[in-house]
Amino acid sequence: MSLQSIAAITSSFLLRFAAFVFLRWIPGRHFPPIVFTSFVVYFSTWSSLAQQKSSRRSDNKHDDRKTKRAGAASSNDSVLKTLFTGLPSPRLPRTSRVTALINIVLTLFTLDFLLRGLVLYSGENLALSRVGYVSPTTASLLIREPDPAQLPLTVSYQEAVEENNPVKWIEEGIIYKLDNTTDFTASIVLKGLKPSSQYRYSLSNNHAGTFSTAPLPGTESAHELTFLTSSCMKPNFPYNPLSHPLRLPGVEQVSETISKLLFRPTFMLFLGDFIYIDVPMRFGSSISHYRSEYRRVYSSPSWTSSPENPSIDLPWLHTLDDHEIENDWSHGNTTAPYPAAAEPYIHYHVSVNPPIPPTPFAKPEDTSYFSFIHGPASFFVLDSRTYRSEPAQINSTILGSAQLQSLLTYLARPEPAEVRWKIIASSVPFTKNWHVGTTDTWGGFLNERRTVFEAMWRAERELGVRIVLLSGDRHEFATTRFPDPTLGFDTKDLEPNTAGEGLHEFSVGPLSMFYLPVRSYWQSDHEDVTVKYIPDGNVKYGLIDIRNGEEPVDTDSGTPVLVPNSVLTYSLYVDGAVIWEYRLSVPLPEKQGHLPAGSTAKHPRLPPGKVVRDERQAEGWDVPVMFVIGRLEEMIGLVRRSVVEWYYEGLEGAGRAERVD
Repeated sequence: MSLQSIAAITSSFLLRFAAFVFLRWIPGRHFPPIVFTSFVVYFSTWSSLAQQKSSRRSDNKHDDRKTKRAGAASSNDSVLKTLFTGLPSPRLPRTSRVTALINIVLTLFTLDFLLRGLVLYSGENLALSRVGYVSPTTASLLIREPDPAQLPLTVSYQEAVEENNPVKWIEEGIIYKLDNTTDFTASIVLKGLKPSSQYRYSLSNNHAGTFSTAPLPGTESAHELTFLTSSCMKPNFPYNPLSHPLRLPGVEQVSETISKLLFRPTFMLFLGDFIYIDVPMRFGSSISHYRSEYRRVYSSPSWTSSPENPSIDLPWLHTLDDHEIENDWSHGNTTAPYPAAAEPYIHYHVSVNPPIPPTPFAKPEDTSYFSFIHGPASFFVLDSRTYRSEPAQINSTILGSAQLQSLLTYLARPEPAEVRWKIIASSVPFTKNWHVGTTDTWGGFLNERRTVFEAMWRAERELGVRIVLLSGDRHEFATTRFPDPTLGFDTKDLEPNTAGEGLHEFSVGPLSMFYLPVRSYWQSDHEDVTVKYIPDGNVKYGLIDIRNGEEPVDTDSGTPVLVPNSVLTYSLYVDGAVIWEYRLSVPLPEKQGHLPAGSTAKHPRLPPGKVVRDERQAEGWDVPVMFVIGRLEEMIGLVRRSVVEWYYEGLEGAGRAERVD
């Protein structure tokens, strides 16, 4: 085989493989250069190979029938060979053109995925209105209007009641100026609203929407809450050449889910990677580049794909993660490109997020974490990117001093009587069970994690609340529990893939993005106990529902009794369908008298979690393989650390010997 033939086969294989992975599996920045380079190499050899005349001649004469059969067999082999290898055949010009066309189309698809949205949809003309944080008496609106002819912009609202009982529109305010300093955005707060009420808002540029206010603390409706959570979305991935380049299938599935629910979710808690500035490739790091990415996501037709339940009407609350800055960002908030990345994030998200904590331990303008109470749950949403230092160091911090102190103060704070849950949200997982990119998660900040966990366990023991952790980032789903070591659990209670007691973390993603084809999560010790791991699915999100009910509690007598509880049910949606559900509960302290006389319950405040639905019970063949690989990685690490320790001990001994001499 000639050198040209080898080059053609190799470049064709690399082009097809890289294009497939890039368009369907992982849109990594390394793949487009491979595709385009392979394309150039392939077509630099294709023309000469396709025009070469066969030099093969038959040395023996055969009868006509045998010759035809041999020719047909050879022809079939050559067709398959040409189509699968990309090697052109002079005897099969049509097949050669088809195999070349395959490579051309894949290259064009790669170019289309890279550039169509970027070139055709800058979003500069985007007119936008969306709902942010909603309290019992206020609602925050984000508005974008670049057309000066629409100014001044009047903002009005009214309570949504029956059509035969109309309510007058109330004018909240008039926006006279919008300019490029804020990318033509503004936030406005509607005040004086009624708790637990539905409202409409309207702008003079014909934009409108709806929202519902939160319940007043202490009322009956304050015992209930339903909300969604997810992370990570990239338009038109997996790639579909027939789709709009800004389409977000996950947003569309959220709208479809909402239309089927009995209780409309109160908000979406989105835990980072709203944009991917560096995926597939970074085209710049200026403020304008970051702004354009936000505009493209908000220009997606998926936000209004369901006229009855548009996702843009659902309040979205946001925290920050790395791809809104740079992959695995850990360089603080003053190093470039962080300042450029933060500018549009503040305008599009922070401006309509909930308020910062009452004790932020930092200047308000330097505080991007926030907290709020809604019904039975109190929330603290962390910023695990802005203040972090380099991971895996002795003094590494993922929160920064001010945010850590604010979180610890929040955890120790007693909550109002109706609040039974403290929900801590982080853009990256708390568990160290992910063994790829572990140091980018809380696994790279284990000392600080231990400090936070001890405060959480103490709060559960002393305050009568249950703490739930929410996170994203990993493009996979996993539930992990962190048992309080002071409770003295048996080994049986700490086995992998078991429900039970402890802090619970639900980590979910992506909303619209790739998932890893290789399994990367498994339990490696008794600190982080695996409850469930579901990696597959390009669209994954969680629905959290909290409401009062009765849950069975085991007693010392062996007879379970029903005790009034606040019950949290976590439902995992994968590609639009519920495939797993888990339940946690907190016994209501004012109703503990339901236990029989002389009977006590096991950990009555915090019953173990329960799996109530599981449609992904089968484990793949790769689970034991990945377990073995994990053990090998741990053994290699142990050997490496031992060698390093022996080395330094030897140096220290040699130093002592020299000093003695």
